[in-house]
Amino acid sequence: MQTVDDIIANFEILDELDDRYRYLIELGRELAPLPAEAHDEANRVRGCASQVWLETTVDAGSGPEPVLRFRGDSDAHIVKGLIYLALALYGGRPASEIAATDATPLFAKLGLGGHMTRQRSNGFAAMVERIRADARRALSGEGAADARAALH
Repeated sequence: MQTVDDIIANFEILDELDDRYRYLIELGRELAPLPAEAHDEANRVRGCASQVWLETTVDAGSGPEPVLRFRGDSDAHIVKGLIYLALALYGGRPASEIAATDATPLFAKLGLGGHMTRQRSNGFAAMVERIRADARRALSGEGAADARAALH
């Protein structure tokens, strides 16, 4: 997976909005496949117009605080690219960093903020909130998947 800095650098050389969207779609194609069994209600992100699934793994034994890893999928190409952005920004980081990181500045740096439809912006916000909520649950000692399952 590319780093956020690499993604920003690549977006900076793309002048046209269409080129930026094509690159976003290309990023989505790089997502590792999410197994069919992970396309379940516990992993479904609510608040997205498209179907979006995020699987969270909490590694509680790798340091002073839990580290979260994510896998995701969607039925929409651009949304897959947005998932890639979210995973590049948040994946493999300590829970406290994830909970404290706002994704809005990334959108501004990529030049996407004012060009996304309201539905896509709301869907991305729902993904980010889900990721940050999983981080807060991990910090509280509650497993992300266990906490979501308790909601159903």
